[in-house]
Amino acid sequence: MSDLAEIETVYQGAPGLLRDSVYSRLRGEILACRLAPGDELREQELAARFEVSKQPVREALLRLERERLVTVVPRQGYRVNPVSLADARDIFRFRGVLEPACASDGAKSASSETLAKLDAYRTFGGTPEDFIRYNREFHCAVAKTSPFPRMASAVCELIEQADRLVLMSVGSVQGRDPDKLVHEHIAIIEALQARNGRLAAKLLRDHVAQAEDRVVAALSRHAVVL
Repeated sequence: MSDLAEIETVYQGAPGLLRDSVYSRLRGEILACRLAPGDELREQELAARFEVSKQPVREALLRLERERLVTVVPRQGYRVNPVSLADARDIFRFRGVLEPACASDGAKSASSETLAKLDAYRTFGGTPEDFIRYNREFHCAVAKTSPFPRMASAVCELIEQADRLVLMSVGSVQGRDPDKLVHEHIAIIEALQARNGRLAAKLLRDHVAQAEDRVVAALSRHAVVL
C-alpha cells in the first residue's frame, strides 16, 4: 500500500480530519511566513508534498481564501496574499474592540485560578522572534479569561494573523523594547487580578493601539502598501 493510500485509509470515516490537518499546516506556514507573500500554491504540488489527494488540499485552500490569506489565480492556482496596510489596520482595529471586551468580561467572571495563571507572563527572556510567540500567548490567554469562547477564539485568530504582519515588518520587531511591553502586560495582569475590568480594558485598548502604530509605521517604511 502506498503512503498516500495508508494516510487516507487512516482518515476514512473522519474525512474532515485530513482536510483540517492540511489546512492547519498551510495556515501555520503562511502565518509564520515560511510561505511568503506572493508565493504560488498549486494543488497538485501540495498534494504530493503532503502525500494526500487533491481534494483535502482544495478544501483547505478554499478555507484559507475565506480567511483572506490566499487568492485564487485563474488557470494558475492560488497565491499567498501580500501583507498590506489595509490588513494591518483592519486586524488591529478589530482587536481593539474585541480584546478589551474580553478583558472586561474576564475581570468579572474568570476564576481566581485562571487569573493567577497570567502570572506566567510577568517575565520574558529571549530573542525578538521569541517575543512574538510570548506576546501571542499572553494576548490569547487574556482573551480566554472571557466567558464567551467564540469571542475569545476570534481574538486568538486575529492575534495569529497579526503575527504575520509583525514578521513582515522587520522594523517593528527590532524596534520593540521588550521590557516596556512586558511592564504593560504586567499592568494588564494586575488590573485583571484586581477584577478592575474597566482599567484592564483601557490598558489593553491602549496597548493594542500602540502596537498598530508600530506595525503600520514599519510596513510603510518597507513599502508594503496596498
